Amino acid sequence: MSKHNPGNERVKREYLLYLKQAKGRNEATIDAVASSLARFEQSTNWKDFGRFHRKQAVAFKGKLDAAVNPRTGDRLSKSTMLTVLRNLREFFFWLAHQPGFKSHIGYHDADYFNLSDKDVAVARGRREKRIPSLEQVQHVLSVMPTETSLQRRDRALIALTALTGARIGALASFQLQHVNIEEGYIEQDGRTVWTKFGKTFRTFFKPIGGDALTILADWHRELERDHLWGAADPLFPATEIGLGEGGGFMAAGVARRAWSTSAPVRDIFKRAFNVAGLPYYNPHSFRDMLVRYAFTLNLSPEQMKAWSQNLGHADVLTTFTSYGQIPAHQQGELIRGAANGASAQTLSSGEIAALRSVLAKVDAKDPRSEGGA
Repeated sequence: MSKHNPGNERVKREYLLYLKQAKGRNEATIDAVASSLARFEQSTNWKDFGRFHRKQAVAFKGKLDAAVNPRTGDRLSKSTMLTVLRNLREFFFWLAHQPGFKSHIGYHDADYFNLSDKDVAVARGRREKRIPSLEQVQHVLSVMPTETSLQRRDRALIALTALTGARIGALASFQLQHVNIEEGYIEQDGRTVWTKFGKTFRTFFKPIGGDALTILADWHRELERDHLWGAADPLFPATEIGLGEGGGFMAAGVARRAWSTSAPVRDIFKRAFNVAGLPYYNPHSFRDMLVRYAFTLNLSPEQMKAWSQNLGHADVLTTFTSYGQIPAHQQGELIRGAANGASAQTLSSGEIAALRSVLAKVDAKDPRSEGGA
């Protein structure tokens, strides 16, 4: 049977356009939805969506549970399954009220793409993240080579990530004009920087010590002075490819253009940690590192709000709930310290009020609080 159904393609095109134009979904989300739909079509041998039956959803869940990741050979994680099934549930729920489909596809049919409560709990379970220490990052910066412009670019990239916790898309799209060394910040302008949801905000360099700020300043100066680049040129340019003496292709320096994707950023991080003899930590883990570092500084509620805002979070609760997990070993130390009667730092009345407000909001947002857990 042909691995293509013209009728399905028209429906998918209309749905993906709906996601983009009506729901405002970004390209990465739309690509993930398209992948989920293709996986489902393959499981039904590309049967027409108009012939959908809930038995197809049940059969698909069984196949998904037995599927393996082609890259690692491992079974698909519950979180991956949850994402795929959620995409399909939303698609068939939308399809159920489209002309030509709503007469024989019910809204309740889409519910057959749900996982069991137990599997959902497993998929959403919070596990301890692998996060580098600030000392490890300082070590990486100290051993990275600096003989070529490409090596200095790579070093400055990691330095800026440590200073700001900028997301990978932003790192790939920053321009010289976004950096203000004198005032100590970088402008994450959603018009030209790939920020999350197109946000615009200012990120001041975190006081992490070491040489990170000097490394960034030297690189910024090199691009302006030695390469004569202007405000709209990329802060971290792509690699120029040229011909070597043997006729093969080789890196020939920095190109006066930005990366088209964020993939090179991950490659730079992998090389840097490998050279330092450390396990790989992805760029996003630096955001966790900076929040964990903030916990060691005994910040006031107002300072913690500023730290959170610096990461692009509108609500400090996002910082606490998404990045504020205490590592297991420290959790144990704190519990043992409490059992041993270790004295806690005295809080001001204002700090106590702010903490109570935060805890009240957490309780209100946490579904477990209603179950008496």
